[in-house]
Amino acid sequence: MTNRPRPPAHVEPYVRILGYEGAVAFILEFGGAEIYLPLTRAAAARSPVAQRIGTDAVMALGEAGLSKRVPTAKPWLARVFRSDDLRVPEIARKLHVTDVTVRKWLKDEGGSRWADDRQMPLF
Repeated sequence: MTNRPRPPAHVEPYVRILGYEGAVAFILEFGGAEIYLPLTRAAAARSPVAQRIGTDAVMALGEAGLSKRVPTAKPWLARVFRSDDLRVPEIARKLHVTDVTVRKWLKDEGGSRWADDRQMPLF
């Protein structure tokens, strides 16, 4: 494992709670889906999500106040897989996108397309 890309703000709670590898697996499996994250142990134990990640993790995600819809975070996942030395065609197959899209995401590393070079740095 090499230097991992920093998760975007909407993915950071998943990484903090599930760990880096756990967050990647969770987003790959549930990304784009609306899920219910219960706050009680009894409800969490019955949750289909808990069967995959465990009751404690479901409760922690529920307490984090996250959106019901799990982000797909494909640009970030592409950078994660690239840091694992996967080739562009392999990344494209994993994320169900074209190689052109993956190359664009990797080119825009770190969200540079949103950066405004006229903005003074804060620090």
